[in-house]
Amino acid sequence: FIRSTGRVGAEHLVAAFQQGLKETGYVEGQNVAIDYRWADDDIGRLPGLAADLVRRQVAVIVANGVAVKIAMAATATIPIVFVVGIDPVRSGLVASLNRPGGNVTGTTISSADLHTKRLEILHELVPQATVIAVLVDPNVVESEVISHSLEAAAHAIGLRVVIVKAGDEREFGPAFSAIAKTGAGSLLVGGGSFFVTHRQQIVALAARQSLPASYQTRDSVEVGGLMSYGPSQVNAYRRAGIYVGKILKGAKPAELPVELPTKLELVINLKTAKALGLTVPPTLLTRADEVIE
Repeated sequence: FIRSTGRVGAEHLVAAFQQGLKETGYVEGQNVAIDYRWADDDIGRLPGLAADLVRRQVAVIVANGVAVKIAMAATATIPIVFVVGIDPVRSGLVASLNRPGGNVTGTTISSADLHTKRLEILHELVPQATVIAVLVDPNVVESEVISHSLEAAAHAIGLRVVIVKAGDEREFGPAFSAIAKTGAGSLLVGGGSFFVTHRQQIVALAARQSLPASYQTRDSVEVGGLMSYGPSQVNAYRRAGIYVGKILKGAKPAELPVELPTKLELVINLKTAKALGLTVPPTLLTRADEVIE
């Protein structure tokens, strides 16, 4: 189990992964051992961590979006199960979704229109914001593609998008200072494990600037973020656990289809909306899958 982040902030994902394993008959400490490797947001450590797992001849490697390509470079034979927020075919992880080929498969929490839909919902909630800041992690493979699609989508509805990058914890302060200078009236936080792990910091910084912000996963809304729209990352890790269980029982990664998000959920934090002086439109409330009060 290898992730580019630290363990703190990812405990719920580990628990979900363990639950998926349990559903296929494997319980950590009883009939399966899990070797955890955390890069603590230092991407340069990943090749060494992946090489160590290969040396240990583990049965399966589970990797997040930043770590998966490094794991693939380390082994072409050990099965790899990924959880990513990118298009697995476009980014070269698999040959096709239905028949991945090779030693790699997994689940993606990305969908083609996810980011533009998030932009539309944020605009619906904060229509007075004509400039929207987008915080992206440059370490995420598709960050440039996503940035361009958001710029085009914003232009189509008469908005302007300002892209701000943060790929390291030390870059959060300067990033939010840059956002303040743009005069942005709202913020769209990009996807990626780094932002999920540091969700409390990002939510706090957005609150300090009284900036309405949209996130990809509900984890951020649970700690005070305004809203999220996207698939469940927890469910993705549970499904990864199930796939690992299947592989341990003899299934081949090449024959396990990559799983796509089956449901996108809209979560709104009314307490945060009130603190920001926002009135959530009734049309948005009725569409919400969950409202936190």
